[in-house]
Amino acid sequence: MQNWTGTDGILEVYAGDKLVNRFLKIDTLSTTAGTQDSMTRAYRFGYGILDANLNGSKEPGEKKVYFEFSGCTTSYIFYENPA
Repeated sequence: MQNWTGTDGILEVYAGDKLVNRFLKIDTLSTTAGTQDSMTRAYRFGYGILDANLNGSKEPGEKKVYFEFSGCTTSYIFYENPA
């Protein structure tokens, strides 16, 4: 099941009140279902540029990566880039 489609999503992951990861230019953020039981899994996944220095823009050397995170226990904010 695809939950969001756009061209410039941003995912911020927090540990308490501290921003620990940011992914830029996400075009799909999804959940998945099990192959045997078709039950929705408790994690989300996608592809985005890892903003290693957390400055909000892609810098040389920052690359597109695959990521997964728990949809139940991870503190995160996902939004469309307002720029």
